[in-house]
Amino acid sequence: MHPSGEQHVLRHGSSEAVVTQVGASLRSFTDAGRDLVVGFGADEVRPVYRGAVLAPWPNRVVDGAWSLDDVGSASGTEHQLALTEPARGHALHGLLTWAPFDLVEARSSEAGSSIRLTARVWPQAGYPFCVDVVVGYALSDAGLTTTITGTGVGADPAPWGCSAHPYLTAGTGRVDDWEAFGSADAYVEALGERLLPGQVLPVDGTDLDLRGGRLLAGVELDHALTDVTADADGLARCGVVGPDGLGAEVVWDPAVLPWVQVHTADRPEPELDRVGLAVEPMTCPPDAFSTGEGVVRLARGKSASASFTIRPLRG
Repeated sequence: MHPSGEQHVLRHGSSEAVVTQVGASLRSFTDAGRDLVVGFGADEVRPVYRGAVLAPWPNRVVDGAWSLDDVGSASGTEHQLALTEPARGHALHGLLTWAPFDLVEARSSEAGSSIRLTARVWPQAGYPFCVDVVVGYALSDAGLTTTITGTGVGADPAPWGCSAHPYLTAGTGRVDDWEAFGSADAYVEALGERLLPGQVLPVDGTDLDLRGGRLLAGVELDHALTDVTADADGLARCGVVGPDGLGAEVVWDPAVLPWVQVHTADRPEPELDRVGLAVEPMTCPPDAFSTGEGVVRLARGKSASASFTIRPLRG
């Protein structure tokens, strides 16, 4: 048995993706043999959150403490989540990153290959709600599309947000060798060593201005971007490109995913440091369970879905 559980392989044309049972994680995605995401081995415990699905919240809940009522104001019952980012004292990236997901469907045709995986968030300390989560991966000419759907199944409406955590790569080299691009006009301050969310400010004149492209050499990013604009096709985009013009991008509907976390993977471990650019389209901003911003309440039978697509840049 692999440390990340069952391995689900999707193939279409020259592309191949592998998704794991643990965390419904994207373990690898290649195009013509070229890596589009930073992956990990089948017999390796997944490093950090590489490729994992983030639900029922993405990013951080500051101090793991929140108290939203049914209308989204901070005046409800106080809840305390486990601090899964102990160095900063936060609850990070939801409750399913190490959970097993069951395969419920696998399809393959000339048009593409797809799977659907499911897991349940059970009521627990800090999150006394029940949500069924379905994660779909579909590989086609359009790229690899991830769709995350949460459905309320408990007696009480469950607060909900989601994202995923792919690290994009231009195929060779590291972050300092690439240029990043994106279409966001503003960012959320990340204050101090704890990265506490602050004001929403314009990206103008900062390292977070990825409009038109920015070389990443010497640039450290771990911020949520917002005021994301769409191109003529209705999609926002963020990605990396190498000197040879090859790279990868994520595209999504900014009306559904109004925030995107970008992170240059600055780590103390040499083997993990700056190996890829995390691009995480999010339904809600950092600490959303404390502010209510972007949080959906899933009553019994109510669902919410969000999708994004990773695709190659072929020069």
